Amino acid sequence: MKLETIATDKLLETERFDLRPVRESDAGLISLYAGDERVARFTTSIPHPLPPGTAEAFIARVMDPDHPEDVWVMDGTRIGGGEVMGLIGLDRMDRDQFEIGYWVAPAYWNSGIASAAVEAILLANPQNAQTIFASVFQDNAASARVLTNCGFRYLGDAESFSVARKANVPTWTYSRAMDNG
Repeated sequence: MKLETIATDKLLETERFDLRPVRESDAGLISLYAGDERVARFTTSIPHPLPPGTAEAFIARVMDPDHPEDVWVMDGTRIGGGEVMGLIGLDRMDRDQFEIGYWVAPAYWNSGIASAAVEAILLANPQNAQTIFASVFQDNAASARVLTNCGFRYLGDAESFSVARKANVPTWTYSRAMDNG
């Protein structure tokens, strides 16, 4: 399925939702969803339980003009959906390389939201990335399918520390070369 995506001042419009910049008013819903153990355990950086003020500190960091990561909210309000269905971000590496990361609120799991968000970022390529990397925990096959369905190629196995699990967790690493021509 081809998504029509329009990039305008960091707003990416898709058929099913908008990817928009994070707002301070998102703190409550980000806290609610990121504080859910089912979400936190599949990320490297979200602690569980979520300490008070974590969402506000995250929002302040990504709203800072010197932030190393661009983050969008999956916002379905334009078509009567949820205001925060998940987050997706691109973290700057070097030499026009970025790492993509995302999480989706459990109410929207298995709905194609993650695949649509990743595809929208890839189509817009808002940072003119040459290569985008991603890694997923090996016990998160759904997220691995999102990446392979969006054209990412498997690179190998590794491991990353999960703050929520307080342990190193085996990962699969992927990359996608971008066509900027």
